[in-house]
Amino acid sequence: MEPPLFLPGSGWAAGPPRSGTQEKKGPGLPSRAGTGAAAPPCSAGRTVTAELLAAYGGLFVAAFLAATLIPASSEAVLVGLLLAGTGSPWWLTLAATLGNTLGGLFNWGCGRFLAHYRDAKWFPVPERKIARASRWFERFGLPSLLFAWVPVVGDALTVIAGLLGVRVVPFLLLVGTGKGLRYGFVTLTTLGLAGASG
Repeated sequence: MEPPLFLPGSGWAAGPPRSGTQEKKGPGLPSRAGTGAAAPPCSAGRTVTAELLAAYGGLFVAAFLAATLIPASSEAVLVGLLLAGTGSPWWLTLAATLGNTLGGLFNWGCGRFLAHYRDAKWFPVPERKIARASRWFERFGLPSLLFAWVPVVGDALTVIAGLLGVRVVPFLLLVGTGKGLRYGFVTLTTLGLAGASG
């Protein structure tokens, strides 16, 4: 064993450090480890999530209503959210596509099951638009549902599809594809113009 070393003037002798010993700290002294900044409160994360859900949900509702009897501009809502940098552009596009497609499905249901009420004021599409859309459908058949997003005749096409008994699966595929391409174009154009101006 190595003898302790006497330090002059110190009044004490020091030996080699013992293995397994830990530095003692006085009471109330902070530890040297784990002194990083505290994590932000989780309420901030919940607030951001709530805002995003409100944006996606609001766009979904606006797109749904735009396909039915209530006039709404879902494209304007989508462009506003994109320019504000709210949420993911592709999640916004998906929310708008789903909402508008389900709005078209609502019209399909009205044509399929409530056609005898089509003269009523609450019916989603007036009779004159149904007559115009009927000519489109007679000329182009099922592929015309790809243009269910077109103003004036688009919503009426979805009602005609219900009147003629078009099955739900091909209806949703065609209508959803057309509307998805339309919203995708709006998203890409808005982001491109915003990037060019920035």
